[in-house]
This record gives sequence, C-alpha cells and structure tokens, in this order.
Amino acid sequence: MKKGILIGIAGASGSGKTLVARTIIESLGEKKAIMIQEDSYYKDLTDIPYDDRAGKNFDHPDAFDHHLLIRQLSELAGGMAISHPVYDYSTHSRTTETRRIEAHPIVILEGILILAEPALRDLLDIKIFIDTPLDTCFIRRLRRDIHERGRSVDSVIQQYTDTVRPMYLQFIEPSKRYADIIIPRGGKNLIAIDIITAKIRALLSDFEN
Repeated sequence: MKKGILIGIAGASGSGKTLVARTIIESLGEKKAIMIQEDSYYKDLTDIPYDDRAGKNFDHPDAFDHHLLIRQLSELAGGMAISHPVYDYSTHSRTTETRRIEAHPIVILEGILILAEPALRDLLDIKIFIDTPLDTCFIRRLRRDIHERGRSVDSVIQQYTDTVRPMYLQFIEPSKRYADIIIPRGGKNLIAIDIITAKIRALLSDFEN
C-alpha cells in the first residue's frame, strides 16, 4: 500500500531543480519532505580506469541505475527506509558508503532524466519540468563543477559540447511533454512554487484522511 507522495522535478543540468526542491521542502518542513537526487544513482564505474570513467556519457539514460532508483522510491513510498547510494563526482564512482533515509510523507525526486524513463515517470504523483534557457544552465553548471566537483574549465566546456547539450536536445527537452507543470525561471518563480506546494498539501491531506 502506498503511504507517501512522490514528486518529480526534471530539467537541464543547472536549470534550478535543486533550488525548487529545497524551497518546497522548506515550506513543508523537513519532517514532511525529503529530496532524492537522480545523480546519486549513477552506475558504479569503479571497475574501470579513471580516464575511461571520465570519458563516459553521464547525460544518457544508460548512465543511471534506474532499476535501483525505482526500487528504492517504491520502498520509500511504501513506508520503508532505504540505503541510499553515495556518489563521488570527483572520481566518477560510487563510494562504498551508503546513507540511511527514512520514509517521509513526501519524497521529491530531482534529476535530468526522470521524465524520460517510463517506469520511473509512472511512479510520480506530480511531474514538474524546470524550463530555463540553456546559456543560463551552462553558466551555473560551469561554476558548480569547478567549485564543487573539482573540474577544470576546459573539461566542463568539452563535456557540455560533447554530451550535455546533445543529450538535453535528444532526451531531456522532449521529456517535458510528460510534465504536469512547466516552471520557467526555476527557483525564482515563487508563484509557481507556491501553487505546487498548495497542491502537495492538498494531496497530503487526502493521504492523512
């Protein structure tokens, strides 16, 4: 029996998905809602050399262990705790550690390809797409990958040119047709976030009653 509400937030890398998710959680309260990130479910590549790992296409659906993500989302929605994987972006590998996450009434999943995967999409009660201009997304990604993930400027630009932008056009942008709500301007669109939060509260009330 389903005991929780699953919310999906998709969009390009750097579109503002995480900010929208955190704003919703702040409004609802951390005891009510928790965020799961698709990025944590990259396939484990520790068995191949680093240079080969770094050259992988991390923006293709095959880069993710969606089977594990789907199983763990179903467990959270059913009221069970999970052992959430921990991914190291600097080494392009999954660590041996896991993080225990307890079930919450609301689980917010954010990721670039969550609306492109039918089995994952079908689990979601509300599907959201953040529609942000690609030049804005690139600037945000450049800053993040340099300061938080230990990447060089050249490597970020090459990855964006070779895989990020092409995969956005092939998989991510077309997936927005599956969204229930499309939010322009991401986390700065407070009116849209307020409307979504009100809908989540209504769904939560139905669950609790």
